[in-house]
Amino acid sequence: MNPSHDAATTAGAAGGEAPRKPFRILGIQQIAIGGPDKARLRRLWVDVLDLQIKSTFVSERENVDEDVCALGRGPHAVEVDLMQPLDADKKPAVHATPLNHVGLWVDDLPAAVAWMTAHGVRFAPGGIRKGASGHDICFIHPKASDEFPIAGEGVLIELVQAPPEVVAALG
Repeated sequence: MNPSHDAATTAGAAGGEAPRKPFRILGIQQIAIGGPDKARLRRLWVDVLDLQIKSTFVSERENVDEDVCALGRGPHAVEVDLMQPLDADKKPAVHATPLNHVGLWVDDLPAAVAWMTAHGVRFAPGGIRKGASGHDICFIHPKASDEFPIAGEGVLIELVQAPPEVVAALG
């Protein structure tokens, strides 16, 4: 366990002042929903709930074919990704858990990753890279390890670099 993480957690939990972090989480950026056939997902999210498809993203590396939808407008919009695997037998298995991941806007992604890594947070392989919407992203791993004892506890969490207009609106 990382002693600096334990001290920060204990201080924050006890009501003391936690150390200032070099980043801020601004809000929910996206919710990603997976299934074996995204056409079935569109029946509810697009046809019934009236979300608009903004774009489509296909990536062999990520094993995904997704429709990128929007709920809301402007910097307050939440992206809803409807995903199916390109190959159901390959990983990542984007359809294996229906709620695939939650994305959070962050004002300084490199600072967040550096600070979280130093404080025991486990990240999924791949590092910071461009995501489906063109923003820099990375993922907090759903499972902890001995080296990195803090993780999503079963939930994959995407950190997304917020563009200036989102930082201004939500920050």
